[in-house]
Amino acid sequence: MKQKWSLIVLILLFALILTACGGSTEEPAAENAPAEEPAADTVPAEEPAAEVQDFVTWYQYDEKNEDPASDERVGNEYLRNTIPQFNEAFAGKWNWANQPKAFDRMTTELVAAVQAGGEVPDLFELSNTQDVIDFYRNGTAQDMMAWAQEQSWWSDLDPNAIDACTAPDGALLCIPISQRPQLVYVWNDRFPDGYPTTPEEFLARAEELKAEGLYAITFFGSTDKGGEGLTRGIWTTISSFGGALDDGQGNMLLNTPENIAAIEFLREIVANEYVPEIAFAGGFQEEEAFKDSSAGSFPTGLFGYRYVNPLTAPNGTAYAKGSAEDMIDAIEAGDVYLTHFIAAEGQMPGCGVDVAGFVIPVGATNVDAAHDYINWIMSPEQNANWVQGPGGGFPALKATQADPAFQTTFYKEAAEAIGASACSPWYGSLERPNEAQETVMTAVYKLIKEDPTADIAEVLTQTQEEYNAGN
Repeated sequence: MKQKWSLIVLILLFALILTACGGSTEEPAAENAPAEEPAADTVPAEEPAAEVQDFVTWYQYDEKNEDPASDERVGNEYLRNTIPQFNEAFAGKWNWANQPKAFDRMTTELVAAVQAGGEVPDLFELSNTQDVIDFYRNGTAQDMMAWAQEQSWWSDLDPNAIDACTAPDGALLCIPISQRPQLVYVWNDRFPDGYPTTPEEFLARAEELKAEGLYAITFFGSTDKGGEGLTRGIWTTISSFGGALDDGQGNMLLNTPENIAAIEFLREIVANEYVPEIAFAGGFQEEEAFKDSSAGSFPTGLFGYRYVNPLTAPNGTAYAKGSAEDMIDAIEAGDVYLTHFIAAEGQMPGCGVDVAGFVIPVGATNVDAAHDYINWIMSPEQNANWVQGPGGGFPALKATQADPAFQTTFYKEAAEAIGASACSPWYGSLERPNEAQETVMTAVYKLIKEDPTADIAEVLTQTQEEYNAGN
């Protein structure tokens, strides 16, 4: 009997065990039961949506400034129109956040930020080629050579533009988009037989204009803006006499016969009042004498046309839109023409040249964003717009040079003028261009305006020795 009960107990226990372990072979399927979930290790992890990141730029332009009288309205408008286009093209990836900076302080601000390990932009708008040397000396910019050479547009870039962006050690510190040469804007009625080609011809015509109560020329003659006048009319004159500011080895060399001859010419046109007093007032006031046509010519950068407005031609025609179109309209009408400067015997007309483009600073957060942006600007849909907007010059891409936008009278005359000139960066091999610019311009101002009786050779020697002491 005990054996029988033991057997029954064992059978019941076994049944309970099977039930607890799911041993039932059939279970009725519940209606609308959810499908069985796969094992955790077979479920692909759901990736969170990528967060849009800010792409930060430093431009000298401010898209929020809608003042039609602003000197930078062309660049401001360009950014205002283009930022939404970029953000749409890279929706879900990048958001273009521009931080406008003062053009005459943004370079020093970037150098200071990099050296201090502070916040820097992902991309910096370069508008002055001499900044390349500053960035090289201070370790401010990333070398983009390896990346750039892999891009489809690299082989189409003008070699001269590439050279302007290349540091002494061969690093490519900027991507050139636009080239900005110097040339001369001329009122046709003041020089109806063409612009003089020699100093002697110029002086003769200047005397005739003086007799009519007019000036032959105006130029940036002050020491304002850290000596920026050196890079315009002053360097144009010095280089047109065959002069230079360095010895090719990083030393300043000013006391040369060619430089002395150039300064003697500048002295003469100032002393004889062929240049208006406003040329030395600073604050870009020298432009006023060309705007009202009291001065017949104005050597400056190609992109200077956008600032010189409104205009009144010698014949009374007013170009008064108050925009960059004023100069373009005056050129199309034949009231203004573009040409090269005069040249001393045996020399070609000289001029300075700059490039405008992009730098990726050391410490940039989103380098990939900067790369995407540069490639976007290099596209046929965007390149010409940038050159005509912030670029203010000739395209560095050969393909863009053929764009219909650059077949106008303005660009054709500019191309002819530059083709007849020997253009070069004013600083040569000098590795402290900001210091050199201010130092040399101060010396030139002293010699032609402040103390026109001072010994030219002596002042030039003293200036070069002061600079070279820092080498």
